[in-house]
Amino acid sequence: MSSTTRTTRTTRTTRTTLATLAAFAALSAASAQAGELFVNIHSGQAMAQGAGLVLAGQALAQKASVRVLLCDAAGDIALAGKELPTLKPRNVTPQQMLQGLIQSGATVEVCALYLPNAGKQATDLIAGVTPAKPAEVAAHLLKPGVSTLAF
Repeated sequence: MSSTTRTTRTTRTTRTTLATLAAFAALSAASAQAGELFVNIHSGQAMAQGAGLVLAGQALAQKASVRVLLCDAAGDIALAGKELPTLKPRNVTPQQMLQGLIQSGATVEVCALYLPNAGKQATDLIAGVTPAKPAEVAAHLLKPGVSTLAF
């Protein structure tokens, strides 16, 4: 076999190997993509709130899309100026945890019933938290692949 034939075969083999590796890498990346997590927090208990927020943060760290809905007493987490208990071991409040989620890209909303029933306005919320639109929340929950947690 001539050196030209060997070079041509080696080049083809290298190209095929590189194409196969690229396809495998793309497939692996697609299968490793995290899904979507919807976290509903309604508890007024700081530890339950913290548990939901910690799991939401871990999901974000694993590249999941995270949406948090705060209802009932948990809506207070999103009120500007609200004093909340500090949770160990990181010594942060649920609101500080929530702000970290927002900074990391989570969508955070208060349920549509919270503001009018708490006598509050959207302007009373911390930056990054908006009132939920029930039709949009329902559409999100009905999407395939959305995992849900409730606290």
